[in-house]
Amino acid sequence: MKAAVIVFPGSNCDRDCKVAVERSTGATVDMIWHGDTALPGGLDLIVLPGGFSYGDYLRCGAMAALSPVMAAVKAAADRGVATVGICNGFQILCEAGLLPGALLRNERLKYVCKPVALEVSNAQTRFTAAYQGRREVMMTVGNGDGNFFADDATLDRIEGEGQVVFRYLDNPNGSARDIAGIVNAAGNVLGMMPHPDRAFEEDLGSADGALLFQSALASA
Repeated sequence: MKAAVIVFPGSNCDRDCKVAVERSTGATVDMIWHGDTALPGGLDLIVLPGGFSYGDYLRCGAMAALSPVMAAVKAAADRGVATVGICNGFQILCEAGLLPGALLRNERLKYVCKPVALEVSNAQTRFTAAYQGRREVMMTVGNGDGNFFADDATLDRIEGEGQVVFRYLDNPNGSARDIAGIVNAAGNVLGMMPHPDRAFEEDLGSADGALLFQSALASA
């Protein structure tokens, strides 16, 4: 199995993601610089990590969405390659048009960093199959702009089509309808604010994130 982690200027969870995928799945993981214009062949998973790409200037993820590598990421996603954006990676996917909605400043205008309980709202996706019917998992959040927003018509559509994958059980940032993670219509692109890369071993407080990476690569 092969995976790639995209590294942007300001990424700070890139190595976390590399280690999490390697230890959770045994996959080989390449670190790909944002200025590259091509991805390695035969990838089974692409990860856009958390951090503060380009210092969050303009809007979180807006400048990273225009990085040269993103054309290759979009092409791979269009071919069906599993693609995960975590925290800042979720923001980048929305800015790049790979996922609907946007991430706004947290409701209380404060950075939030803490463990959060999540509901697995759709266990029938390629990212959640390994949860085997579990309805509640634990991960962590660390963001100041994690407030998911979309208009009511979009929210109705993604809920109706099963694109909401995770919800907060105690919403830390004001996200619409408690949404913590969504997939695209094709089901191969996931964006989520909580960090599975910080919850892949029990020594970290939870190993629930490992199941997400295992699901994504098992589906390949």
